[in-house]
Amino acid sequence: MPTAAETARTTRYDRQIGRRDLTEWRSRPGRRLASRHKAVAQKVGARRALVATLAVGGGIALAATAGAAYIYDGVTGRDGIESLDRPALERAKKLRSPATNGAAAALAHVFGPVVLPAVTVGAAAAFGFRDRHPSPVALVVAAGAGSLAMTVVGKRLIKRNRPDRHEAIPPYEKSPSFPSGHTLNTTTILGVLAYLLALRQEKQAPQVAFVGAAAGTAGVVGLSRVLLGAHWFTDVAVGWVSGIGWLSLIVTSHRLYLSTQDDDDVHE
Repeated sequence: MPTAAETARTTRYDRQIGRRDLTEWRSRPGRRLASRHKAVAQKVGARRALVATLAVGGGIALAATAGAAYIYDGVTGRDGIESLDRPALERAKKLRSPATNGAAAALAHVFGPVVLPAVTVGAAAAFGFRDRHPSPVALVVAAGAGSLAMTVVGKRLIKRNRPDRHEAIPPYEKSPSFPSGHTLNTTTILGVLAYLLALRQEKQAPQVAFVGAAAGTAGVVGLSRVLLGAHWFTDVAVGWVSGIGWLSLIVTSHRLYLSTQDDDDVHE
């Protein structure tokens, strides 16, 4: 009879992206982090260690969002960040047409506060049912919850006005402009989904396709927010940076989890 650890090992998904084994830590800080995480996992179990790592990463992401908001608030209005916004909006207005406006509005609906959360819940359920393992569910839920919290924190701290309505395309939005929630949430959630799908591919080409599709979609969604006049360009840029930062923390947490899978002293 196989042991519980052997069963878990045979049912979990792969840990290879391209030629990179995600359980290998090439830098000294990475190896030290993996060693400390494994020590925690030996005491509390791999799943609880994963949840704890995601919670710590979420705290770091929220603190970074608050710090970025205050830094942004201190420099906006000077010749610098805000000087990008007006030229970007003027260029976006020149690209408007019935076709581009309709496409941008469709993207706003699909990746907005109704459809995207439903997709997130559905994806989490699908991964959980397919793998019969809670770790993919934890990653997807963490991505959605963390990006939502970062969006709320940034908007409440800055309360930046959106572009004037005469420069925007309806339907108009009333929430503060900074950061772009559509951009941040899309970057993080699609990034995690692409990561999980890439892990399940044996060949590199599909892995590149999933990651490229997620990155391209996040880029298009962000730019569409400027075209609609719903956000300033710097709102979108911060959404991209914050989303990539949170995504990196989630992937790192999962890599630490995978690093414990070959240790017989670590239980799930």
